[in-house]
Amino acid sequence: MSASQIPNLNTLRRGGGRGRFRARGGPDSSSSSGHKDRVVQGTDNDASVSRLSAVELGYLEDPFARALTPMGQEMRRLPIINRGTYVRTTAIDQLVASFLGLKADSDPTWKAKRKQIISLGAGSDTRVFRLLSLRPALDIIYHEIDFAVNNTAKIKAIQGTPLLQRALGQSQVNISDEGDELHSPAYHIHAVDLRTLAQKGKGDESTERDPGRRLQDFVDTTLPTLLLSECCLIYLSPNDAAGVVRYFTHTLFPASQETETLALVLYEPIRPDDAFGRTMVANLATRGIQLQTLHQYASLGAQRQRLREHGFNDGQAAADVDFLWERWVAEEEKERVAALEMLDEVEEWKLLAQHYCVAWAWRDGRTRFTGWRDLDNQPAEE
Repeated sequence: MSASQIPNLNTLRRGGGRGRFRARGGPDSSSSSGHKDRVVQGTDNDASVSRLSAVELGYLEDPFARALTPMGQEMRRLPIINRGTYVRTTAIDQLVASFLGLKADSDPTWKAKRKQIISLGAGSDTRVFRLLSLRPALDIIYHEIDFAVNNTAKIKAIQGTPLLQRALGQSQVNISDEGDELHSPAYHIHAVDLRTLAQKGKGDESTERDPGRRLQDFVDTTLPTLLLSECCLIYLSPNDAAGVVRYFTHTLFPASQETETLALVLYEPIRPDDAFGRTMVANLATRGIQLQTLHQYASLGAQRQRLREHGFNDGQAAADVDFLWERWVAEEEKERVAALEMLDEVEEWKLLAQHYCVAWAWRDGRTRFTGWRDLDNQPAEE
């Protein structure tokens, strides 16, 4: 594979680049920053196509993938991209299942608790529908935060797709007049500019139209909560990315013995300074996409330190996709995946997989969370 053919971030990921930057009243779309926002927002189609490619080839089971992929966008991805989508999705699914108490060995007391997930830059992500389909056995509230344009597309898909409506159940669903927010007892879509939350995370005073206030009206701060960021924070400046996390760890969920467990899962690229990493960054730059925090959190060790600095002191870990494929996927499952299509580019696969990572961490409150303590299959810190 030549350098110019090295797949970029947008053909591998699912949760990132989904226009989470602006809500109503955000930066002027005619400005240069507005243009950059639109570039990032548009990558959601790449993400949904990658997911659908992996589903239709048998890597993943996801009955909602086609409903949330725009018509005319279907195409088959390269084998290494399909495998990357598979590993990232299944690894995060394992972490989410453990947090929700869905594993066979989950603590019964923890399993019985109602829980909450807040997904940053969710875009066309299907995880919410897969989880809501498990009700009533699973008691969960799911929040998605993204740019109004992407929210509008998702809400229109929900309105026009009985399959998605059935996943929501029979509960009342309210949609905003603008069509960019949806609220129901178990599922909320918020049109919120994460950069405004970052300012609140830095301690700035809120305003009358502050979207953070709207968010606080719906988020239940008494529940064990998992934050998901699949290639979302990396598009913010380092200060804003840190401010967003601080908003949740200090403003919404301040640490104390009276609060519940708060956990965070990140999926991001790493290692930008070797030959592969430099080419990856250059390929993205040709599309006008900048990974603003990449050099600050360039290694597994830097990702873990980042989580410590945000107060996730009860446990933190990080592993690249290559490690997750080798250690988290059972041999029988590896054989099944390998039989789906020929993978000639084994060396390229390893290079690609070593440049993306999953990091996870948690902070206990009045309840101890043990679901991730047994996940000791992780590489040594760099």
